[in-house]
Amino acid sequence: MKVVSDSFDISTRGNTDIIDVTSPVADVLKKSGLKAGVLTVFIAGSTAGITSIEYEPGLLQDLPEAFEKIAPVNKSYHHDATWGDGNGYAHVRAALLGSSFSVPFINGRLKLGTWQQIVVIDFDNRSRNREVIVQMLGE
Repeated sequence: MKVVSDSFDISTRGNTDIIDVTSPVADVLKKSGLKAGVLTVFIAGSTAGITSIEYEPGLLQDLPEAFEKIAPVNKSYHHDATWGDGNGYAHVRAALLGSSFSVPFINGRLKLGTWQQIVVIDFDNRSRNREVIVQMLGE
């Protein structure tokens, strides 16, 4: 077994911006030359998360609406009292979503479902440049 690590950068708009990173992740896998194993995608930062969804217009509206119900933007957060940056909700949302996603790969291809894409969701209250780290264990 071999471990290969790589990364790429993305620019986000913040405010629950949902970015499909499936293609760049697949490109990193292809570049690695690995054929079978497991791949983990990790988003660096404590105000963004990563998961998989069907990347379509309805879900691109539904998901932010769901997060607004769980951790509303216009609520008072203890984090905001500590740091004064107004993004306590972003930290809560990111913690609930999680910062990594794993997927197996076979024959050098991600084994995602037909309508399944890997997405980064940036919850912060401003635009950001984010590093997406991809680590593969395989042969």
